[in-house]
Amino acid sequence: MKKAILIIQCPDQKGIVAEVSKFLYAYEGNILEVDQHVDEQMGMFFMRAAWELDSFSLAKDEIASRFRAEVGERFKMDFKLHFNFPKPRMAIFVSKLSHCLFDILGRHHAGQLDVDIPVVVSNHQSLKEIVQAFGIPFHYIPITPETKATAETKQLELMKTNRIDFVVLGRYMQILSAEFIRHFPNRIINIHHSFLPAFVGARPYHAAYERGVKIIGATAHYVTEELDAGPIIEQEVARVRHHNTVSELVQIGQDVEKVVLSKAIKYHIDRKVMPIKNKTVIFY
Repeated sequence: MKKAILIIQCPDQKGIVAEVSKFLYAYEGNILEVDQHVDEQMGMFFMRAAWELDSFSLAKDEIASRFRAEVGERFKMDFKLHFNFPKPRMAIFVSKLSHCLFDILGRHHAGQLDVDIPVVVSNHQSLKEIVQAFGIPFHYIPITPETKATAETKQLELMKTNRIDFVVLGRYMQILSAEFIRHFPNRIINIHHSFLPAFVGARPYHAAYERGVKIIGATAHYVTEELDAGPIIEQEVARVRHHNTVSELVQIGQDVEKVVLSKAIKYHIDRKVMPIKNKTVIFY
């Protein structure tokens, strides 16, 4: 089914939902989903509405201008209009860990992620056979401190050639430069263990084991220039016990990471994430 999706933010005021609904009704729009939120501290109204496009009497390229003239300007709306076609194009960046990659490719193969994956990029060759088994091109671009700028130039060229809409870091163990991030504002999704900043470094689960934690978890967020401080999309935790070994903690943590990352990707694909400063409104 072809859908149009309208994402709105504006100062909170009376009549917004009524006027948006009236607009869609006037042009024979069959509303499929609608959700709204008011942030009382900010005095802001947020809304997501999705409707069936085939029966809509406005042409696709007319909708935004008509909505702006008939509704948007009156309420001083900042809005974006999206469509669920063509499918967004997602690149996956990985290093050596395979759990997130396997999960994403498996869900994509099963039809759970309505997205195209034209390319997987890695700074190691460890996961090449896995990616190729799913029929997806694998690009090995090694990185050292001396070659980082050159490597990112190659990566960006690859993103442009493949018309990539957004990037997913499936445990990609490299820090992206500010220049790379500027090409994909709020369009790079990262997953990390929720121990940050308490358990930083390469062995967070070992540190958690030594500390005797009772919960472990994961956080998916958009990447910004401030490391691991971008707008949060999804989080989840799992309880652990004193008898869990380090290897069991790693497995539990990786299971949580997979679920959290897949949810974040799905929300992004479905246009259910609205970044507001360094926070997000998620239309579940």
